[in-house]
Amino acid sequence: MIYDIRHLTSYAYGSSVTFSHCALRLLPKDGAGQYVMAASLDIDPAPKELHQKICFFGNRVTSLTIETPHRRLSVEANISIEIDREVTLHPKLTPAWEYVRDSAFASTSLDPDSPVHFLYPSRFVPHYQPAVDYARAHFTAGRPVLEAAIELMHRMRGDFRYDPKATILSTPLSEAFEKRHGVCQDFAHIMIAALRGIGLPAAYVSGYIRTIPPEGQPRLQGADAMHAWVSLWCGEACGWIDLDPTNDMLIGNDHIVLARGRDYADISPVAGIILGTREQDVDVQVDVVPRV
Repeated sequence: MIYDIRHLTSYAYGSSVTFSHCALRLLPKDGAGQYVMAASLDIDPAPKELHQKICFFGNRVTSLTIETPHRRLSVEANISIEIDREVTLHPKLTPAWEYVRDSAFASTSLDPDSPVHFLYPSRFVPHYQPAVDYARAHFTAGRPVLEAAIELMHRMRGDFRYDPKATILSTPLSEAFEKRHGVCQDFAHIMIAALRGIGLPAAYVSGYIRTIPPEGQPRLQGADAMHAWVSLWCGEACGWIDLDPTNDMLIGNDHIVLARGRDYADISPVAGIILGTREQDVDVQVDVVPRV
């Protein structure tokens, strides 16, 4: 499947901004099951400086500095990408979760994909015992790790309700857990906290998912959004396998990976500082269009 993606972020400021320095994580990279055919950024006003780099976790980062006074800023990413993922192995064929846990803690690798980076609390995923207790019932002795994680995901889909008005970016994981309401970012953070709490390495993945309108209704331009899910390390032989707790599914050819880190703080699509105002309105429009 080939997708054309347009991701437009627009800022309107309450007064003139005289300086802006941003880090953008809006360009995907080649990886397991995906090939970037083309990817570009269009920024207005044009930055005085622009640099590309790869962060520790392998994500593409664009750093830019704008010194032209402005009251509006637009950042548009245009991407063409081919997705062809292999079918995930049967969950019962994955190792026992205790073996995966012990292997992760015994690992001496510090490579970006090493499980050791994804075992411990992070900025948006602190240790939260209620989430750990919530998961324990599914990880019984000797159970295959992916089978148990999928059952946990199924339970979350039944217990948690998607509600974009329930939380904001700064809402603590504990509050989203207690409310049982939230968005994909909340559900990913909760599942990561549950998995890490029992000793399993879990990463946060940002990206896109194709949305299909109801039968007979047109697809709305700009109605798609960024998405987030979980990547679980299932041992050396099986590697990382991605689960989408919001949609209760393993990722497939409808998911496009943008970036990966310990939590949202590592892969925020747009982050930075501005001088001149604290008032701003942000509008984000995302289109994920499959080529016919």
